[in-house]
Amino acid sequence: MNKTFKIYAVIFIIVMVILALLEVNKKETTDWRKNFDINGKSPFGLFVFNNEAKDLFKNNLKKIDQAPYEYYSQHKKGNHNILVIEKEIDGESWKKIMDQVSNGSDAMLIISRIPRNISDSIGFYASDISFEEENVLKFTDKKYQNDFIKLDKFPSGRGFSFIKPGTEILGKTVEKKNTDQANFIKIKFGKGTIYAHSEPLFLTNYYLLKPGNVKYTQDVFSYLQDRETLWFIENKSNTSSFFMRFILGNPALKYAWWLFLGGLVLFIFFNAKRKQRIVPVIEPLRNTSLDFVKSIGNLYLQEGDFHDMMAKKAQYFLNKVRIDLLIDTQNLDEEFAKKLQLKTGKTMETINEAISLIKKAQDPYASVMKEDLGRINKLLDEILK
Repeated sequence: MNKTFKIYAVIFIIVMVILALLEVNKKETTDWRKNFDINGKSPFGLFVFNNEAKDLFKNNLKKIDQAPYEYYSQHKKGNHNILVIEKEIDGESWKKIMDQVSNGSDAMLIISRIPRNISDSIGFYASDISFEEENVLKFTDKKYQNDFIKLDKFPSGRGFSFIKPGTEILGKTVEKKNTDQANFIKIKFGKGTIYAHSEPLFLTNYYLLKPGNVKYTQDVFSYLQDRETLWFIENKSNTSSFFMRFILGNPALKYAWWLFLGGLVLFIFFNAKRKQRIVPVIEPLRNTSLDFVKSIGNLYLQEGDFHDMMAKKAQYFLNKVRIDLLIDTQNLDEEFAKKLQLKTGKTMETINEAISLIKKAQDPYASVMKEDLGRINKLLDEILK
């Protein structure tokens, strides 16, 4: 067992002991964030409402995991109910919802902060009305006067002001030190109706599990007609990565994740000082074929045997003609010239000049000059292009 391995083993044992002590002494903490997650079991999640909604809406509730704009662009619906609970919805989706309401559908918006441009177009303004630690939500209708809910944990203190004439106030926030403020309103919009509630906390696990509070929730939704209700739960802008959300939401996986990151940092730290063996420089293999060709070329130039070089060039050219162009080179006559001209597309002047030089190269008694070698080399290369 080498020294480095021992160091890693000791550090690993120390980290595991520390994590075990933290786990044993850890106190359960309550997550009071207002997440409004339909699967969240924290106090301000919607797990209870999500499970009871089916019975609450008499099996007429349908959850939509698409944005309203996307859904209504793909589906044509008759008159129905629309439910939105504390979700940020883009402007185009709001337009689609307003179009549906204008044609006879009803929309219930249970949102603490409705965008200003949306609320202005409808005819009200949502604002902070209270900073009290306790609020009581009541109805204005006398038949519901005994049904109320007391918010004793982090009420939003939101309500409606600047309400246009003709808007019906269905519910109010009641406090001891302040005047009553509207928190639940009804607005006629085209052929349909918009219901807006500014305090979605009454739908959360913490309040629904308290005795007597379910009645208030039932009364709120009793204003909707008994027909199909679409509950839009899609919200891509606030959805985190499923992988990290699952790991960090599970205590055991969370500790394993941090242990992995810690081990990775330690590994990098201890290996940063390791000396790397010098990598030898390997010279690439030389192209000896090119050297050989250069040597042969220099030899011919030194000897000055232009006739032999010209003959070899002619021999190479005729071999290429036989193999590539499939022309018989036995007789370098007029028929050969025509075939070569048709296959290569060169002029007859060029072809005839090349044939003349080839014949000169094949004649062992012909007198060949350096200029002849250069000319035949140029002509034959041009023909074979």
